[in-house]
Amino acid sequence: MGRADPSRLGVADPERTTAVRNQAQLITYVDRLGGTFEGLTELLRGPLAGLFGGIHVLPFFDPIDGADAGFDPNDHREVDPRLGTWEDVGRLGETLPIMADLIVNHVATGSPQFQDFLAHGDASEHAGLFLTFDRVFPNGAREAELLALYRPRPGLPLTRVTLGDRSRRIMWTTFTATQLDIDVASPQGRGYLESILDNFAANGIRMVRLDAVGYAVKTAGTSSFMTPETFAFIDELTASAHRRDIEVLVEVHSYWQKQLQIAQRVDWVYDFALPPLVLHGLYTGNAERLRHWFEVRPRNAVTVLDTHDGIGVVDVGPSASDADHLGLLDAAEIDELVEGIHEHSHGASRLATGAAASNVDLYQVNSTYYDALGADETAYLIARLLQVWIPGVPQVYYVGLLAGHNDVELLHRTGVGRDINRHHYTREELDQGLTRPVVQRLAALLEVRNTHPAFDGDWELLDEGRGEGGLAMRWTAGEALAELRVDLRARTYAIRITEAGRTRTVTDLADLIEQPS
Repeated sequence: MGRADPSRLGVADPERTTAVRNQAQLITYVDRLGGTFEGLTELLRGPLAGLFGGIHVLPFFDPIDGADAGFDPNDHREVDPRLGTWEDVGRLGETLPIMADLIVNHVATGSPQFQDFLAHGDASEHAGLFLTFDRVFPNGAREAELLALYRPRPGLPLTRVTLGDRSRRIMWTTFTATQLDIDVASPQGRGYLESILDNFAANGIRMVRLDAVGYAVKTAGTSSFMTPETFAFIDELTASAHRRDIEVLVEVHSYWQKQLQIAQRVDWVYDFALPPLVLHGLYTGNAERLRHWFEVRPRNAVTVLDTHDGIGVVDVGPSASDADHLGLLDAAEIDELVEGIHEHSHGASRLATGAAASNVDLYQVNSTYYDALGADETAYLIARLLQVWIPGVPQVYYVGLLAGHNDVELLHRTGVGRDINRHHYTREELDQGLTRPVVQRLAALLEVRNTHPAFDGDWELLDEGRGEGGLAMRWTAGEALAELRVDLRARTYAIRITEAGRTRTVTDLADLIEQPS
């Protein structure tokens, strides 16, 4: 099908040739699906061949099993040897273009740089890498300034440490006490991030996800989250990545209008509003909230229903700083949405969400998307149809690919809420999962999305079914047509697609599954 047309998708710089194919992407941990890079490559060349045009490999750095599932590596430039080597990463990249995480905001306490700082304090050559309280507030901070800070969990983002000479410093720690924020304004901080980009470019990484970039810049007197200074930093970091021919996906959970602003400045932005809005539509049978979002959402979006994190609520809520900026859902609808997830998951999501488990992000509900829909296969496939039919590049999480259930056993074992949706699949489980009818139907849908020429054309949202729980949309490219109609109330769907000059209507994705000859 080729690569996406930047002018159609709305990429910030239409003069650049995008490295992201206009095909479905897989997002996965190496160890939780393939076991190793070699095993993951074998899967993508074998049973998963043809389903994806790219892959987002979640943190594979050393180590992958810290306090935050790889998002707190000691060395961001080394592959965890249990997964393989950079040569193995390169072999995977020969199969599919790879996206990797650039963990912008922090490094781990176990990093050699921080250990050197602990031992030598300001005399350490790495002292400038870490953000201390006094760098942001050199004259101290008033109560109002501290209360204005935005953090995704309770408490202040500060941790006291004792250095080798027994002096004490207050470090900035947005997420956990073992994740030390980088001073991205310092030469050491910028140099560290540049060295990671250099290493990525040298090893064939074509795209980076800027993890937690919304928190990276701290400015006294502000919330220190998605401020004008943050936007300027994103611009600079994006330009730096582009100089290495690396594209940028920005990862920010925030008020929906912020996402529209971000989308104008970078290659790609997540559509994090889609997952809760699709659930709302399927729970209520009301398509109007989804329709409104489809009319205003950015085109250069990576569309998701599920990721390694939870299902976001802040993404459809009102602005936290301005009550006049309304959400995509109102307060009552959000409450009903959250309770709906808990009800459909038979209470499993309640065990894994908020103060019930060790969660970094209290604004997310933890559940597999399949279980958030009560394991209703038709509802799940309607959700996937909407995901792949709207403009953007669809990304499918490995648990979602297999229509996975909540892993309550893993949740109880680790006490980490998000682990409920981070199952470790054995090869036997994978092979069995691929035989399930719902998974086979999803695979057939992904193959259509990857190969049908209409998806390289123009998209329009149709008025049919308005006010009756209906949504209809159409892609056209010359004579090629790919049209979708869904009824959220009846939970039915129909697609019309052209094949060899003829138009075919399909009301069951099973009809798209190629039968062995």
